[in-house]
Amino acid sequence: MVPRLFPGIPTHGFFVALGVAVAAVVFVLECRRRNALREESLVAVTGALVGGAIGMRLSGIAETLDPLETWMFGARSVLGGLLGAYIGVLVAKRIIGYRERTGDLFAPAVALGMAVGRIGCHLTEAPGRETGLPWGVHAPGTVPECPGCVSGSAMHPSFIYEIVFQFAAFLWLRWARDRITAPGELFTLYVSAYAVFRFLVEFTRANETVWLDLTRPQWFLLPGLVLVAVRLRIGYRRGNYDNVLRRKVAS
Repeated sequence: MVPRLFPGIPTHGFFVALGVAVAAVVFVLECRRRNALREESLVAVTGALVGGAIGMRLSGIAETLDPLETWMFGARSVLGGLLGAYIGVLVAKRIIGYRERTGDLFAPAVALGMAVGRIGCHLTEAPGRETGLPWGVHAPGTVPECPGCVSGSAMHPSFIYEIVFQFAAFLWLRWARDRITAPGELFTLYVSAYAVFRFLVEFTRANETVWLDLTRPQWFLLPGLVLVAVRLRIGYRRGNYDNVLRRKVAS
């Protein structure tokens, strides 16, 4: 049975939609602040929405190997959605010939939108692996695919961990946005931080391990972690992060 916040409104879907709406508002406000609210930026966000929806569906197909069911009833892969959104933006910009970088506009919006959307995950999905820590949570035995819920065990509140991370990231991005002036670097730092966080938080999630005690999202993330490490090193050597690292530039 699908958990519902109101009659006819699935809890998870409600918070995902609310997260998208919050992200859209933050994106528009950031565009206005940077004097970048133009037709091209709206096309880019449309590409992100379409690409994100397709990415979630395709990643669900890869996981369940049931294309018809996944496409009809949806999937909840955030990583697939983010990758799809990124590709969607690139395709949309290529179609209209828009060459300016838009990642820095998206970063705060994605962070706050994710914080809101994950509330739905916390209320409807298996919280995490069993834990003896004092902040372990209990969930109803009706939660799907959750042995810990059935047994009444305390579990890691893994989605709360992510909500806190995303909200903190949103606040940090607002602080850093005027200190990092190189185009695209704010987005790079956010994606890098989230990739590292998501890899680590997977050790507390209830996802199935497939090989070497790592989950599918962790194997998905490993190549990306290598790429972001290289990208961060390049940005650091260029001095793009000096203003936030307080590193003194040689005169």
